[in-house]
Amino acid sequence: QVQLVESGGGLVQAGDSLTLSCAASGRSFTNYKVGWFRQAPGKERGFVAAISLRGTNTVYAGSVKGRFTISRDNAKNTVYLQMNNLKPEDTAVYYCAADGRSIYNTEYNYWGQGTQVTVSS
Repeated sequence: QVQLVESGGGLVQAGDSLTLSCAASGRSFTNYKVGWFRQAPGKERGFVAAISLRGTNTVYAGSVKGRFTISRDNAKNTVYLQMNNLKPEDTAVYYCAADGRSIYNTEYNYWGQGTQVTVSS
């Protein structure tokens, strides 16, 4: 089992940048793919980005591709989401999740509690 804690959220203006962190504890972090998801008020939680066990493969939602970058530091048991050129529609609670299956499998077993990102216009 792995425990996940997100941090780095906050209030920013449109066009700003923000980096979220997902710190993992528990079983070997390198056994898990990690994904970022977000949920805006009144909307379902949606996929943002994912990274494979050793960081060699990444996947992005179309709405963030070219603006967001996911990366991981397995020595620090941490995954990052660098968000550039933020837009008001990026406002949401951001969650990280982990799972032992392929990056192309959309299921995740372990979830963090989320961190709020608010982008003002």
